[in-house]
Amino acid sequence: MPKPYPEEFRDDVVRVARAREAGVTIEQIARDFGVHPMTLQKWMRRADIDEGVKPGVTRTEAAETRELKKRIRLLEQENEVLRRAAAYLSQAHLPKRLYPLVKELAADGIPVAVTCRVLKLARQPYYRWLDSPVTDAELVAAHRANALHDAHLDDPEFGYRFLVDEARDAGQSMAERTAWAICRDNGWWSTFGKRSRGKHKKAGPAVHDDLVQRIFATAPNQVWLTDITEHWTGEGKVYLCAVKDLYSNRIVGYSIDSRMKSRLAVNALNNAVARRGNVAGCIVHSDRGSQFGSKKFTAALSHHRMVGSMGRVGAAGDNAAMESFFSLLQNNVLDRRTWDTREQLRIAIVAWIERTYHRRRRQARLGRLTPIEFETIMTTNVALAA
Repeated sequence: MPKPYPEEFRDDVVRVARAREAGVTIEQIARDFGVHPMTLQKWMRRADIDEGVKPGVTRTEAAETRELKKRIRLLEQENEVLRRAAAYLSQAHLPKRLYPLVKELAADGIPVAVTCRVLKLARQPYYRWLDSPVTDAELVAAHRANALHDAHLDDPEFGYRFLVDEARDAGQSMAERTAWAICRDNGWWSTFGKRSRGKHKKAGPAVHDDLVQRIFATAPNQVWLTDITEHWTGEGKVYLCAVKDLYSNRIVGYSIDSRMKSRLAVNALNNAVARRGNVAGCIVHSDRGSQFGSKKFTAALSHHRMVGSMGRVGAAGDNAAMESFFSLLQNNVLDRRTWDTREQLRIAIVAWIERTYHRRRRQARLGRLTPIEFETIMTTNVALAA
């Protein structure tokens, strides 16, 4: 593209063309100055418009219009920067880093100079960050935060000291003080450590509706109950999550662990499904504990095509059958002696459930039959009737 002629040169050519002698044509003057005749005619028309001889937009007005359009475009860009910055900073879960925002705006056509001027940032540090956007220290901090976040989602009741252990198991070791700082910055607090609602306010909605409402099952794998109990040993607490079939009162699945995490409930449910086979449509009723409302437990229910159900807050009768089993376990095993190790208590619990509760303890509701006997007889009768 040829370079434009200087304005002074154009004005001089126009003056010469206007003051030309008789018989001298525009083409001759254009040839003398090395321009095209049509270009010279255009310059002369523009001069007439600027002087008001002919109607049209003068060069001054055109320059003012261009300047106004440029200013309007700049104001629109500045307004977009402020709008995007306000939306970006309002997200509490994100770190307050503006350089990624500058990069996003530059990709959308807003100059870096405009964004940095509005946000009062220096451009040189931004370009240095652009060459190396993530430092090694920031990468390590991000991996640690991800490990803590995953552990917090798994068990919201864990404080930062327990989260450090979970992160260490995931391969991200750190000091407790470092974990506390990351949890503080992101608001990852234990649900027991900070009150989440007022003293007299109602609890939030349950993950599942109450589908049981104290009705009795008329067939196996129709309604299951589940809950978690705990007991101290010399090595610390032992947690038991049991799943009970309401039809025969049989414990169809259970899981024992040293931590009350969502995987405790998921393992108990998976063990029950492995024992019972086809359980599609079965209602699994629990209280409103965080383990049963976790994403992992809900996903396990969906995977097995089961239906979740939760009781009301403060209504122990909604899960009375499960509490009755735990009461028997408390009297017959947990409180019978002092347990030195978790392994001792685990063996005692499993032996009592499988040997005594299932095969020796007769129940009045089952016609003085054990859960195993009741299921065997009822299943045989159904098969003969069919």
